[in-house]
Amino acid sequence: MAGTAALYPTAAGPFHAEIVMRPLLLFLSAVLVVAQGAYAPRSEGAEKPNVLFIAIDDLNDWVGPLGGHPQVKTPNMDALAARGTTFTNAHCQAPLCNPSRTSLLTGLRPSTTGVYALAPWLRTSDKLKDHATLFQWFKRNGYATVSTGKVFHGGYPPKEDRAAEVDTFGPPGVMQPRPKTKFVQTPDPHPLVDWGVFPEKDEDCFDHDIATWAVKQLRQPPKGPWFLAVGFQHPHVPCYAPQKWFDLYPADKLVMPQVKPDDRDDLPRFASYLHWKLPEPRLKWLQENKQWEPLVRAYLASVSFVDAQVGRVLAALKESGQEKNTVIVLWSDHGWHLGEKGITGKNTLWERSTRVPLIFAGPGVAANAKCDRPAELLDLYPTLLDLCGLPPNKANEGLSLVPQLKDAKAPRERPAITTHNPGNHAVRTEKWRYIVYADGSEELYDRAADPHEWTNLATDARFADVKKALAKWAPAKSAAPLPGSAGRILTYDDGVPVWEGKPIGKNDPFPDE
Repeated sequence: MAGTAALYPTAAGPFHAEIVMRPLLLFLSAVLVVAQGAYAPRSEGAEKPNVLFIAIDDLNDWVGPLGGHPQVKTPNMDALAARGTTFTNAHCQAPLCNPSRTSLLTGLRPSTTGVYALAPWLRTSDKLKDHATLFQWFKRNGYATVSTGKVFHGGYPPKEDRAAEVDTFGPPGVMQPRPKTKFVQTPDPHPLVDWGVFPEKDEDCFDHDIATWAVKQLRQPPKGPWFLAVGFQHPHVPCYAPQKWFDLYPADKLVMPQVKPDDRDDLPRFASYLHWKLPEPRLKWLQENKQWEPLVRAYLASVSFVDAQVGRVLAALKESGQEKNTVIVLWSDHGWHLGEKGITGKNTLWERSTRVPLIFAGPGVAANAKCDRPAELLDLYPTLLDLCGLPPNKANEGLSLVPQLKDAKAPRERPAITTHNPGNHAVRTEKWRYIVYADGSEELYDRAADPHEWTNLATDARFADVKKALAKWAPAKSAAPLPGSAGRILTYDDGVPVWEGKPIGKNDPFPDE
């Protein structure tokens, strides 16, 4: 991969030399970009671009532009990528909905916000109650803000807070209708953990209504510049879609994820604590109950269904005549396992959980480009401000991606960092994934040689200097979980891991269902 060795070499000496040289590289790149006019200030009379902000729930890299699955069909995302720039090495800040979306919308890391779990709502925090979200920053700068579907975590903002967060709040999105009884009786009877053909027609499937509402907004947009956020919930479970989407993936020709039976043998025990007990079933149960293939097929069908909804929104934008003056960004809040590492779901610091689609298109964005530099969802806030010529929010912890949107080979100052609960962090460069857990245990993967992350190199003395250099990027401190934190919360209290309020014993077996 071009530029990889210069940015993140394996040898300790060159790695530290690269850190010393990075400021010079960034300076030279900035001079070049300014010379090319990329940072030319917007003239006072220039029309500010609109923003179409498309969020997709639990979508991993099984999309055409990322090539995560050889059979996936996402023609609308493919077309968007052809119009813009795809970040092939983009990662979430947390592999869980609420902390990931809170981070993106506040521009702050989970280790700063203290939001690690499915609850609470960010405004319950004294340090966040007056913090300007991405919506609010755009509103302060003259934009009409509109949101529909799942953009914040489900149920947030509470109804009484919505007017303060967004000008126009459309349908929040509900996972209805659902069949009277679940198709699959999973070990945990959670009603959303299900998959199968349902309903008969697209217009009766959830997310179709969200696209319909967004299309209406684009046909009658607000006056002046606008920021429209559209949040889709597919392919989040339940993985329901009409039959025609399943037909794209014949069961007898389905390509399954590559898994290694003993893949967890070289993992530190603490790795399992991050997903200790979840409603999503383990691979062992899926195989024993002949549900692995049906789940993979349903996930792919859900991906293609939501791609079609994205296409409806993009078509409406084009028909409105506003496409040329609209910045489009499409992203997912985190990935999703489908058997890799023996699990399904998210809640891990491995590639399958952290890697996400991130595509920009529109004014100021190079077309048909792919950028391999590490990128973070945290970067969306400053990037959109930069693209729209708005003043920066100095509280943001992300970096603008505008240099890479102009030139995909432009250098990047730092790797991508993902956090899952206090003290657990992953650092992703172009070559390496390094993970450190709250108890100090580690994992290290050479992504170039080991794309499946099957061989943990952390105990190999040859890579001690690599680990040391990568570890410096992990947050030095993690904020304590906010009061009221609940739902997939893990803490490490006086040497004892505590999952959702219950201590985990040293010899407790890993739940394999």
